[in-house]
Amino acid sequence: MITRIFNGIFITNKLETDKNLYIEDGKILAFTEEPIDYDVSIDAKGLYVSPGFIDIHTHGAGGFDFADGTVEDILNVAKTHAMHGTTTVFPTSASMSFEDTIKFVINVKEAMKENASGKPYIAGSHLEGPYFSQEQRGAQNPIYVKSPVKEEYIKVVEVGEGTVKRISYAPELNGSIELCEYLNEKNIISAFAHTSGIYEEIKPLIDSGCKIATHLYSGMNTVTRRGLGRKLGAVETTFLEDDVFAEVIADGIHLPIPLLKLIYKIKGEDKICLITDSMRGAAQGEGKSVLGPKNDGVDCIVKDGIAYLPDMTAYAGSVATADRLVRVMHKEANIPLCSVIKMMCETPAKAMNVKDRGKICEGYFADLVFFDEDIKIQKVIIEGKELY
Repeated sequence: MITRIFNGIFITNKLETDKNLYIEDGKILAFTEEPIDYDVSIDAKGLYVSPGFIDIHTHGAGGFDFADGTVEDILNVAKTHAMHGTTTVFPTSASMSFEDTIKFVINVKEAMKENASGKPYIAGSHLEGPYFSQEQRGAQNPIYVKSPVKEEYIKVVEVGEGTVKRISYAPELNGSIELCEYLNEKNIISAFAHTSGIYEEIKPLIDSGCKIATHLYSGMNTVTRRGLGRKLGAVETTFLEDDVFAEVIADGIHLPIPLLKLIYKIKGEDKICLITDSMRGAAQGEGKSVLGPKNDGVDCIVKDGIAYLPDMTAYAGSVATADRLVRVMHKEANIPLCSVIKMMCETPAKAMNVKDRGKICEGYFADLVFFDEDIKIQKVIIEGKELY
């Protein structure tokens, strides 16, 4: 069966209104001005039609955390994000016990078996920790923060059976180079995060393939002194190295609007991945919450649309959803909508080696989001089928 979508403002590298989009067997058959025979039509009613959003770094939403301990928790988080336009998600853990990390990886692996048309696509797990700097741990649980332990990360990857897609860690720690080499062998993506490292410590890992800066500015140092000399920190290293993708929490809170504009000016749409870094409080009300697994996480408070540690000394992830990121970048930072959508879709796909999602393009999965001028989501289609 062929489905035609018409009367939309389609977002590619420009806004296009003179074409129709055709879907067959869950994929984009054609995006063209030429008429094609079809079976059913969807009138976009003048709405924007974007590729489905891709969130490569999120911990939770809807009152659930990906690490709460069951497959159902993972599916509930994914569905909550899908209602806000995220059609592809990489469940992300925080620093927690080895046992809970193993359970998280297994549950993500099992949840991936539920992938189907009309359901959010769970693309694999992202381990944010526990191999971090204590100094830059932020809201990561200090009990579990440590240097890389080879036996542990090998076991985690083996248990995942190919579903662990990325590990974020601090490059300056003992054992980080060996970890990077191992991840390269397993085709797992490396990212630097929660780091006090300087350019000379980070650059060798970048050269080895560590090409994502996890939530730029959050949990990383800037220019610092070593002895009498100044050294570039992780932030400046990200700006200097053209090959590095920069994750950006574009909720308007973690990074103020002028800083979002600066990052865009330096890195550009081809190297910025918009992320929520959301915790369970996303799409929920305010009050007490927990970052990480509910039985062993870090207590936090959600207030005025922001998640904090109880003593208000650090943010505890975000309560953003992807539509909020798009709204902030376009409406408040005044970045062109096509560029914003690229940073929410195509660039994250490239950073995570996702080959068939993130663009309105023939042969790609028909993951689509319909939204209005205020970036309010009106319809979500995943692999050609409306969100269940």
